Amino acid sequence: MNAALEHFAPHHKELRKRLVRIIISIVLASCLAYLFIDRIVAFFMMPLFSAYPALQKLVYTRLTEAFITYLKLSMLLGVVLSFPVIVYQAWMFIAPGLMDHEKRLARIIVFWSSFLFLAGVFFSFFIVLPRILAFFMSYAGPNLQPLPRLGLYLTFVARTVLAFGIAFEIPFLMFMISRAGLVSAGYFRDKRFYYYIAIVVLAFLLTAGEPTATVLLSFPLFGLYETGILLGRIFGKKKPEAA
Repeated sequence: MNAALEHFAPHHKELRKRLVRIIISIVLASCLAYLFIDRIVAFFMMPLFSAYPALQKLVYTRLTEAFITYLKLSMLLGVVLSFPVIVYQAWMFIAPGLMDHEKRLARIIVFWSSFLFLAGVFFSFFIVLPRILAFFMSYAGPNLQPLPRLGLYLTFVARTVLAFGIAFEIPFLMFMISRAGLVSAGYFRDKRFYYYIAIVVLAFLLTAGEPTATVLLSFPLFGLYETGILLGRIFGKKKPEAA
């Protein structure tokens, strides 16, 4: 037992060092984001004000709502800004134990997963979100005045952006599964109906049960799923049949 602990001690110290550096980077990035939080919040409000120009400002109904919302947003941005540091520290921890071909594969996975996540974030914020907000704000009229709350609005934006960022990973994951030979080339095509149902349920949960937002999120997910099928068909490996 003592021998095992002594063997693990260097790894434990290395892991602790990497985690400390990650935490410090997140704290520093969060503090930096909080220094510019007014400009950041104004940037996130732009799609809403563009969708409904008559709206000049948001409201908050609890004394602590604005402070807590700004703090949460700063911490979220701190994690996002620290993502390169997080990936680097994780890489430095696991790289000594990997072979050359495993290192190359890890680099490919990190690059494409990061690229697709950022693509989903930009797609949702600049293309999908303005259309969703324009639809929701279209209900405003002479007898109905919108008064969006700061906390709820920023939560909605963050949920939508993260949902699309994660959703854009679908083709890559499907491709990796097919490429590794874990499933047959036609698996995702044959199970399309069941995965479509799962996509609708997932979109419903991510949009907190809002029907319109569920539809607007589901259709891009269907397209991403079909993209994953196409990539698996072109580049995937067929699962070897049992003798």
